Amino acid sequence: MESPGKSLKEALLCAQSENRVTAGVYESAKIMTDDPDSVSFCVLATDEQFECDIALQIHFTLIQSFCFDNDISIIRVSDVQRLAELVGDKAEQLEDAHCVLITNPAEGSWEDPALEKLHLFCEESRRLNDWVPEVSLPAR
Repeated sequence: MESPGKSLKEALLCAQSENRVTAGVYESAKIMTDDPDSVSFCVLATDEQFECDIALQIHFTLIQSFCFDNDISIIRVSDVQRLAELVGDKAEQLEDAHCVLITNPAEGSWEDPALEKLHLFCEESRRLNDWVPEVSLPAR
């Protein structure tokens, strides 16, 4: 498989162009609660402040558990700023890009090949007991 980081970047950019990205822990939790079947993929981003943020760690644990229970593929990245650059509006950087969801494409539209590669990567990682694999986003 090509780099999972490259596939993640492609999937995020495609979903962003189709308005299928939700960023923010609370916004993501709301979508997961209201319509979990609409969620295709979850990205959790950490940074050096994550280690000290107990509330964020609790949110991550709950989000991960929800994703596992609802068969939502989940991945972790260690560069929250880079993730914010990818999914944020150019005019303003997202304040909370610690959790980003990609929702399913509209009925009848083509599946995103990059997203399919990520699902396969996550499936393979789970077989190796890596339940939340970490990938690196490529530079600009």
